[in-house]
Amino acid sequence: MLGSVHDADDAMQETLLRAWRGVDGLREATSARSWLYTIATNVCLTELARRRKRVLPHDFGPAAEGHTRPGAPAAESAWIEPYPDEALGVPAGRAAPEAGYEQREGVELAFVAALQHLGANQRAVLLLREVLGFSAQESATMLDTTVASVNSALQRARTAVRERVPARTQQATLRSLGDRALHQLVDRYIEAWERCDVSAFAALLAEDASFAMPPLTTWYAPRDTVAQWARE
Repeated sequence: MLGSVHDADDAMQETLLRAWRGVDGLREATSARSWLYTIATNVCLTELARRRKRVLPHDFGPAAEGHTRPGAPAAESAWIEPYPDEALGVPAGRAAPEAGYEQREGVELAFVAALQHLGANQRAVLLLREVLGFSAQESATMLDTTVASVNSALQRARTAVRERVPARTQQATLRSLGDRALHQLVDRYIEAWERCDVSAFAALLAEDASFAMPPLTTWYAPRDTVAQWARE
């Protein structure tokens, strides 16, 4: 929801503190999961209400020409941060059968970036329903709203995200490559940079690739422009 590992760490601490203070209000152990997610969601909604959204360089303006030097850096707090899923133990698979996204798909940069364009409540509904697999009734209870409102927010959120995320998720691409091919691809990418071999670097990019380096606001696209920037 927050687009930042650091903000998420702070929100987690606040969530656990509120849970500790309010544990007497937990009537049944079986409801602990939804109770904790309710607290966490409200913490995130409060945080979103008080700060500006995080973005990618693409949101600052159009792509630069290949001969344009990288611009001045923007504040660190402006940027969406990739989420280190393996390092933090995000499991593969869905949190519940009703979820539309795998949990690791839910922390992909493209998906998290798309979420930042949603209103806070739509963001919460999409994550609760499509990533965590809560029912419409459970989500409505957690957000203190109606099932109709949850369903309406979900439809709008789905449409907005569908316009911004690729048809094929990163997880699907990784599975299609397999570990060996993935390691070979990464090795070729690193070797191209180490040799300053722009042609080899560009050959590894998709034709419609974009290239950005936060906190610098400048970004480049498509592949030929990225290659021109790299050469210069």
